[in-house]
Amino acid sequence: MTKTRSISIGKFERRAVNEDAAVARRNMIAVSDGAGGGGLFADRWSRYLVKHLPKAAIESAGQLDAWIGSIWERFYNRAEEAAKRQGGMFLDKFYDEGSFATLAAVWRGDDGECRWMAYGDTVVFCYDYATKRLRHSFTALKDFNRAPYLINCKDELDAAGFKGGSFRLGGEELVFVASDALAHYILMMYELSRREEFGAEIEAAAAAGSKNSNFVKNAMGLPPFRFEKEVAGKLRKAAHDERYCRKWLRGLYEKGLLARDDYSLGVMYE
Repeated sequence: MTKTRSISIGKFERRAVNEDAAVARRNMIAVSDGAGGGGLFADRWSRYLVKHLPKAAIESAGQLDAWIGSIWERFYNRAEEAAKRQGGMFLDKFYDEGSFATLAAVWRGDDGECRWMAYGDTVVFCYDYATKRLRHSFTALKDFNRAPYLINCKDELDAAGFKGGSFRLGGEELVFVASDALAHYILMMYELSRREEFGAEIEAAAAAGSKNSNFVKNAMGLPPFRFEKEVAGKLRKAAHDERYCRKWLRGLYEKGLLARDDYSLGVMYE
């Protein structure tokens, strides 16, 4: 029987708004990362997106666009009313910019195949315990430095931002979705656990001159570790235990391995 769990942890500061949202349903997990750097109501938009995800997988940019087209208006009208209550400049900003968020989701079919979609830098992963391999929906570690594609509540989607695919499960996999800061840590640690294979990608990320480069450089100084124990196992536990999740993530942040952000995770396994 498929088990699913989700958790979303806000920034460590008191009273900080968590702009992420995560959901776990029967045979489905999803994470949306509300982008507060532009627009308004990022937290509401991310929650709205995961709440209204369809039961069947979204398998193309056209399907994603059609689904957004079927749900956006109700959100927009409510957000517009909230913006009007805040006053003129607030309302103008909403009209000009809207609300932004990423989205990634996985649906497990009755055939045992997991179909996934991702839009932005929220990432879908599949770790195979038998082969010790990690598959994912992202490109390369250094690409976390790029501005992500974002879903806007009022503007047309850019089809170039859509990614989709599937994982065939054999019973020994952990499928999970993570928002960008956590996803960066996961991919970084996997590649560092296999330096002989990913050396060039690690070096490119370390040399990028970004905030993320510092996390990579710090992680490069870690002693040898096993990804399955230090990352995959802890992710699985964190999804079930909020107190453990907060303590683990705060420890990573304090060690300079994880960016300050909201952290969201959805997991799926047999």
